[in-house]
Amino acid sequence: MPLTAEICLPDGKSYNQRLGLFIDNEFRESINGKTFEVVNPTTEEVIAHVSEAGAEDVDLAVAAARRAFKGPWRTTSPEDRGKLLRRVADLIEKNLELLAKVETLNNGKAQQWAIGDVKHCISVFNYYAGWADKMEGKVIDVDTERFNFTKREPFGVCGLIVPWNAPLVLMSWKVAPALATGNTVVVKTSELTPLSALLLADLFKEAGAPAGIFNVISGFGNVAGAALASHMDVAKISFTGSTTTGRAIMKAAAKSNLKPVTLELGGKGPNIVFDDADFDAAVEWVTFGIFYSSGQVCCAGSRVARVAQISVGDPFDINTFHGPQTSKAQFDRILGYIKSGVADGAKIEAGGTRWGEKGFFIQPTIFSGASQDMKIMRDEIFGPVCVVSKFETQDEVIQAANATSYGLASGVHTKNIDRALNVSNLLETGTVWVNQYNTIHHQLPFGGYKESGIGRELGAAVLESYTTIKTVSVRLSGTQ
Repeated sequence: MPLTAEICLPDGKSYNQRLGLFIDNEFRESINGKTFEVVNPTTEEVIAHVSEAGAEDVDLAVAAARRAFKGPWRTTSPEDRGKLLRRVADLIEKNLELLAKVETLNNGKAQQWAIGDVKHCISVFNYYAGWADKMEGKVIDVDTERFNFTKREPFGVCGLIVPWNAPLVLMSWKVAPALATGNTVVVKTSELTPLSALLLADLFKEAGAPAGIFNVISGFGNVAGAALASHMDVAKISFTGSTTTGRAIMKAAAKSNLKPVTLELGGKGPNIVFDDADFDAAVEWVTFGIFYSSGQVCCAGSRVARVAQISVGDPFDINTFHGPQTSKAQFDRILGYIKSGVADGAKIEAGGTRWGEKGFFIQPTIFSGASQDMKIMRDEIFGPVCVVSKFETQDEVIQAANATSYGLASGVHTKNIDRALNVSNLLETGTVWVNQYNTIHHQLPFGGYKESGIGRELGAAVLESYTTIKTVSVRLSGTQ
């Protein structure tokens, strides 16, 4: 199969898209020769055929990463690791327009959000470049006979499994801190959205990355993902995706070499608007919270919102707010939840059907009159569907907000700072946004409570997830 294809973009421009597996700084076919289709969710047309990684390809990628970890990367100074990440950030910035267009082409994300995603990636790589030479240990004074200190060391080969809803962003959250702390990585992309990661692989090579420190395999979770999670030479797994798959990864990690895991899983974010809120501002934030990125965000504030004038349509139009769902499977799943809500007795206030006749578009949808036992209230729909619920007291809304197995993020809208802080203390979520929503920043830790995951992404907190502590105790000469 060809390892490169010329892809035509909607603006008439074309670019060269890598199609192979990126292992040891080279693009190659999969061992079994298999490929899979990558589909444009706006047109439902096939964009390209990409190499499909099997278990043997995972072995090759892990072996390359292990050689790099034991070889050139181990002797690379923290300062030079940081310089490499800055070069990658500079190249991402240089190729911002192309990366954003490819993200929209493959994922369906509206162009204005795709541009923001690429800018966020630049910030993430620059931020962790700065951390590379600032990992410090401690001296612990135990007695006069020994000198004791701790140091943080990398795990080794990290398997990084990224989802389809924000491919570049969520890959940067994992790759940048993992490399900054001295690990090497094997990235497993979603079979739905592999294209931007393969472009990033080219940028790593252009930046002068040593062979093997950054590897990209495209494939399916039940084959490539399972092989990576259970691999005996993978020392750490980080996964973003569904809670069901997260459980399977934990099981595979435990059954293999007890590798530590970081899991950023599902969410069902309550977005609470009190009667003293700035209503106009709250409307803007809760609308953004659920309908941003076609509702395909783990922290979507899906339990209260109001549709304003949301522009749905061609994601390459810079004025479009709401593009298509990323896949036919997700499109069908969301419509199934809408039918379930109607069957259970909830009332559709807006939307509720597909938009247009082509592409995986769904109208922004609002339900009212839903009870806590309905699926649309309990489950993570992962689409442009929200439920408006009324409440009378603070205690009532806290109880309702916490009545879910998820705990990723939540929102509170009020002018009363005491209420905002009190409610934030009571909400069982890893992030609470006050008078805003979905304003993720690379300096702030992000992760969930309950079934929304284990560990944290972003901020300084994630650095601990990619390192382990070593204690060194030196007996001093001349002591008894």
